Amino acid sequence: MTSIEIETGFGPARAELHCAEEGIAVLMLGHGAGGGIQAKDLVAVTRAAQSVGVHVALVEQPYRVAGRRAPAPARQLDGSWLTVADEVSVRFDGLPLVFGGRSSGARVACRTASAGQAVAVLALAFPEHPPGKPEKSRQFELDAVEVPALIVQGERDPFGVPKPGHHHELVVLAGDHNLSADLEGVSRAAAEWLGRVLRPLA
Repeated sequence: MTSIEIETGFGPARAELHCAEEGIAVLMLGHGAGGGIQAKDLVAVTRAAQSVGVHVALVEQPYRVAGRRAPAPARQLDGSWLTVADEVSVRFDGLPLVFGGRSSGARVACRTASAGQAVAVLALAFPEHPPGKPEKSRQFELDAVEVPALIVQGERDPFGVPKPGHHHELVVLAGDHNLSADLEGVSRAAAEWLGRVLRPLA
């Protein structure tokens, strides 16, 4: 594992690089709003990705690197993410990038997929709406993703369960927003999907 610091327009971000033996792509994973890259589902997906030949970059947003818990505005999150994506792409010789993350990180991955030329998006615990406010849907962020996407959601997630789309697959597992009730299911879904969507690029 290698940790690198990347200067963004909003302060330094950090990326923890976990390399596969022979990587065919790089999966960038972002954390939730108040959480970090040590979240159990992110750790599980990191190992799953490595097992199918995908390098992983666990990305810490500048506000977390600076020690703050309150998330930055979406514009700052997205801008910092794209700066990190550029650096990661250079470090891995232009390998295809898969954008991903949990909760807030999943939203960032969806919003930046087009601008960052991601080949696919992996959304863990996508917050479909604020708890108790289904009328404030964020489904449009998922629907705007034009590349293959996998959404892994807990069946009792208080943030709701998104709708699948024509190239968006939805896997619903036991558990809630933290997805820790079935980490094996999370790993299996991620590994199978990554292997399938990246095979044509290998």
